[in-house]
Amino acid sequence: MKLYYSPGACSLSPHIALLEAGLPYDLVKVDLRAKKLENGDDFLAVNPKGQVPALGLDTGKVVTEGPIIVQMIADKAAGKNLAPARDSEERYEFLEILNFLTSELHKNFSPLFNPTFSDEVKGFFRDRLTGKFKYLDGRLAGHDYLTGSNFSVADGYLFTMLRWADAHKLDLSMFKNLMAYKERVAARPKVQEALEKEGLMKAA
Repeated sequence: MKLYYSPGACSLSPHIALLEAGLPYDLVKVDLRAKKLENGDDFLAVNPKGQVPALGLDTGKVVTEGPIIVQMIADKAAGKNLAPARDSEERYEFLEILNFLTSELHKNFSPLFNPTFSDEVKGFFRDRLTGKFKYLDGRLAGHDYLTGSNFSVADGYLFTMLRWADAHKLDLSMFKNLMAYKERVAARPKVQEALEKEGLMKAA
């Protein structure tokens, strides 16, 4: 498999998932502005949406959209328990939180990355994000991870966006459960490995 990624983008989520799953893969870096691969090839020929992540399968098919990719990774490594079993009640709860992350959290971050938006507009979305993180803080009360005691691919997704919150200086310090969770996920060896491979590790 090939993971098309941009350092620190939402492609970090499936990158973490691949490492946690122990599946073999190659990393292909994408220049999102130029829509080019490192070798100069046109990324739009791989993914016409022009976005990461994209996962190239050994069959030649390319799968896009992060929440779908991480589910596929989890199902390919079912023994790793990175997602609840298919058709179980727990699986639907997992899908609920994954959908919340992509529709309510991820999309509200998009304006903060847009240099044409005013501070007033960005302030509106920062307030919205704080409310979403407040909900997640409550959900994490008494739990190590989003789905309970087991790390799932949803946790790699939320961790990615917690890194974005840091980058945009979004103060979440009042959410103690969320802050402890971020440190817990950051300490996982495979998460550390993903950050290192993407050049995102802080200098000592």
